[in-house]
Amino acid sequence: MADTAPSSPASPYLAAIADHVVVFDGAAGTWLQEQDLTVEDYGTPELEGCPEILVETRPELIARMHAEYLEAGAEVIETNTFGGMRATLGEYGLGDRTVELNRMAAALAREVADRHSTPERPRFVAGSIGPGTRFASLGQVRYAELRDQVAEQARGLLEGGVDLLLIETQFDLLGIKAAMNGCRAAMEEVGRTVPIQTQVTIELTGRMLPGTEIGAALVALDAMHPDVIGINCATGPEEMGEHVRHLAQYSRIPISVLPNAGLPSVVDGHMHYDLTAEDFVAHQRRFVEEFGVEVVGGCCGTTPEYIRQLAEMVASTPRAERTPTFEPGLSSIYSPVILSPAEDDAAGSASTNLIMIGERTNANGSKKFREAMLAGDWDTCVQMAKDQVKEGSAVLDVCVDYVGRDGTADMDEIAQRFATQSSVPLVLDSTEPPVLEAGLQWVGGRAVLNSANLEDGEGPGSRFDRVMTLARTYGAAVICLLIDEEGQARDVEWKLRVARRIHDLAIERYGLEASDLVFDALTFPLSTGDDDLRGDAMATIEAIRRIKAELPGVHTTLGLSNVSFGLSPAARHVLNSVFLHECVQAGLDSAIVHASKILPLNRIPDEQRDVCLDLIWDRRGTAGALSDGDDSYDPLARLLEVFSDVQVAEAVTEDRSGWTVEQRLSQRIIDGDRDGLVDDLDEALAAGLSALAIINDVLLAGMKVVGELFATGEMQLPFVLQSAETMKASVSHLEQFMEKADGDAGKGRIVLGTVKGDVHDIGKNLVDIILTNNGYEVHNLGIKISIAEMIDKALEVDAHAIGMSGLLVKSTLIMRDNLEELNERGLAEIPVLLGGAALTRTYVE
Repeated sequence: MADTAPSSPASPYLAAIADHVVVFDGAAGTWLQEQDLTVEDYGTPELEGCPEILVETRPELIARMHAEYLEAGAEVIETNTFGGMRATLGEYGLGDRTVELNRMAAALAREVADRHSTPERPRFVAGSIGPGTRFASLGQVRYAELRDQVAEQARGLLEGGVDLLLIETQFDLLGIKAAMNGCRAAMEEVGRTVPIQTQVTIELTGRMLPGTEIGAALVALDAMHPDVIGINCATGPEEMGEHVRHLAQYSRIPISVLPNAGLPSVVDGHMHYDLTAEDFVAHQRRFVEEFGVEVVGGCCGTTPEYIRQLAEMVASTPRAERTPTFEPGLSSIYSPVILSPAEDDAAGSASTNLIMIGERTNANGSKKFREAMLAGDWDTCVQMAKDQVKEGSAVLDVCVDYVGRDGTADMDEIAQRFATQSSVPLVLDSTEPPVLEAGLQWVGGRAVLNSANLEDGEGPGSRFDRVMTLARTYGAAVICLLIDEEGQARDVEWKLRVARRIHDLAIERYGLEASDLVFDALTFPLSTGDDDLRGDAMATIEAIRRIKAELPGVHTTLGLSNVSFGLSPAARHVLNSVFLHECVQAGLDSAIVHASKILPLNRIPDEQRDVCLDLIWDRRGTAGALSDGDDSYDPLARLLEVFSDVQVAEAVTEDRSGWTVEQRLSQRIIDGDRDGLVDDLDEALAAGLSALAIINDVLLAGMKVVGELFATGEMQLPFVLQSAETMKASVSHLEQFMEKADGDAGKGRIVLGTVKGDVHDIGKNLVDIILTNNGYEVHNLGIKISIAEMIDKALEVDAHAIGMSGLLVKSTLIMRDNLEELNERGLAEIPVLLGGAALTRTYVE
C-alpha cells in the first residue's frame, strides 16, 4: 500500500483558517450521555455502548447533535466515528462493516453541514479518527497493520464526503505517523485529497502517555507535514496553557486547541467537569488573542452552550499574529534534539552545540555490539546504547548490517527496543533500504537515515530514490554522502557539485526541505603517506565551510574516526579530537564518534596538538609548527614518532605532584576527572579549608574556566557535562561537612526545578544543598519541570520563592515564558530565582 500523498489542491477549510479563527463542535460523548440512551437505541444488546452504530440505528439523533452544534456557531462538525477503526468495531462484531459505517457517518454529517452552509459561511465536516485501543510504540500493534486499518477507515470517510481527516486524541507518536500515512494511502486510492489535522493528548503530567514532551511531538509531526497540529482532551484549557504557548512560538503549522471542560470528577453518579462555559471561554480567549491559535473547539464535557459562547467570543476577539521560530530537529519518543539553532547557523561559524552521534551500536564498528547482536543478546545491545548516552552522545547511530545476517529482522529487534528504551534520537544506518524501513516502522520520534548518495545514479529504483522516498514518507532527515557515479568526491569543487545536485533533487523531486538534509563531506585517512591524499582533510574542512555558506539551512556531519584509520589508539584519539575541533570551527553541526574517546583541546599536550594540526593542514617542510626550519619535516613521520611510546591513558596525563591541593581540585573540575577526587577533597578539608570555601573558592573557579573554554569552542558540551558531574560528585561528598543552621528549616520554603526541556541540574542541586544547610526548606523537583508542576508544588507547600535553573540558551526563553505564566495565573507576588550559564543580569531584570 502506498504511503505517499498526491499533491494537495487548495482547501476551503485551510482558506477559512487563514482568514479567521475556526470553531469546531464540542463533545459527542457528553451530548449522547444526556440523551439517556437504552439498548433499543443501539439495536441489540451486543451493540450497546457502540456509538458508531447510531448512524444506522438512530441517524436522526446524530443528525440533531450535528445540527445543534452548527446552530450554536460551530463551523466544523466531527463525524461520529471516533472508534471507527476495524479493530475497535471488531469488538462489537462490526469489523467487516468498517468502510460502510464510516461512509454512512460522513454522509450524514455532510448532509447536515450542507443544510447549514451558505456561500459566505461554508460548514465543514471533519472525519474523526481516534487512536484505537493498542499502543504501536509498545508493539501492541504493528505499524503496517495500524496504517492499513486507518486507511480503511479513512476510505469510508472520504467516500462519504468529509472536508478533512482529523487524527485526534493521540497518545503515541508512532500511531500518529501510521495514521497519517494510512490517510494518505486512502486519498490516493479514492482519488481525493483533503487536509490532515493531527491532535495529541497531553496528560496532567505535562507529557503524552509514554512521556513525550510537546517539543518532541512538534519536531516529529512537523516533519510529517500535517496541515494543522494541535492538542485535545485529557485536561482543561488551563492545564494546556504552556503547551499551547510552545506550539504558538515554534509551530509553522496552524494550531488547534480543543480542551475538555476542565478536569473531571464524579458527582451523584455522573461525570462532572469543573469549568463553566464562561470559564472555558475565558481561557480560550487568551489562546486566540495572546497566542494566535487558528482553530478552537471543545472536547469532553463541552456542550452546544460552550460552543455558542466560544463562537461569540471568537467573533469579537482579534487573533494575534503569530511569528513562530521554526527549529528543525530530531526527536526520540521522549525529547527533541534541535539541529543547529538559528543563532548558530551562520555560514562557517563555529558552534558550541555540536551534536555527538554515538558510533558504538554498529555491527561493523564494534565487536562487542556485533557479538551481542549475533547472540540475540538484546539487553547488552540496549545497555551499550545507554552507556553511549551517559558518555555524551545526544543521538545514536544504529547499524546491523553484517554478512550472512537478515538485516531486516535484526533491525526490527534492535529498533523496537532502542525506540523506547533509549532516551535519544536514532540514526538508522544501512546500505539496504528495506532495513532502514524496518527501523522507521518502530521510531515514533524523528530519525535520520544513513545514508543517501548518487553512486548508482538518481533514477527510479536507485538507492538514492528509495532512501529519499523513505525520508519523505516517514518524516526522517537523511545523511547525504558526497558520492556520485564517478566515486567519492575528494576535492572541494567535486564535493560541492555533488552536494548541490543532491540538494536540488531532494527539494525539487522529493519535496524535502534543506533542513532535512545532513551532508557528510567524507573523511579519508591521513595515515597512508600518499602525496595525493595529504590534502583530503583540508578539502573536507573547506567543503563543510562552503556547504554551510552556499546551501542555507542544511546541516553537516562526519564519520570522524576514519581520519585516523591505521594509527595507534593514542594517536587516533588525539588526531580525531584535533580534526573535530577544526571541523567545528568551519561550521560542523554533528559528528559520528565514540564520545568518550574525544578530548577537549585543553587536555592535549602542545606537541601532540601541533603535529596533528601540521598533518591536517599538510604543513610539510618549514611551514610546519614543529619543523624547526627543517625542509624535510614530515608531520606524519613526526606524529608516528611522537606517539611511538604513548599509551592512551598517558596522552593527557601530566605530573601534578608539585601542585597544591587547591590546584589539583580545580583542574579535576576542568578535566572532568573523578579518579582520586575524594582523596583530594579530604586532603583539602584536613588542611583546614571549610566545605563551603572549597566549593566557592576552588571548585567554582574550575567551573569558571570550563565556561570560558566552552564559550570559545575549545570545549564541547559533552565535556562540560563531564565537568559538571565531577562538580556534582564533589558537592555530594562535601555536603556532610557543611555546617547546618540552627532551627528546623524555619527561614522559608523554596521550590526548585530545572525548567522544561533541560536535563542539567548541577547548579540547582548546589543551591539546594546550600539553602538546606542554611535553614531553608527546599523542595527540589528535579529536571524537565513544567511551570505547572512548579506552581502546583509552590501552592501545595505555600512556598516563599520559586527557583528555576537551566544550562541551555533555550532555557532562558522557557524561563521568560514561565514568568509570563506566573503573571497570567495571578502569582506575580511569588519571588523567583533564576540561574543558568546563559543568563545575564540584564536579561533577568
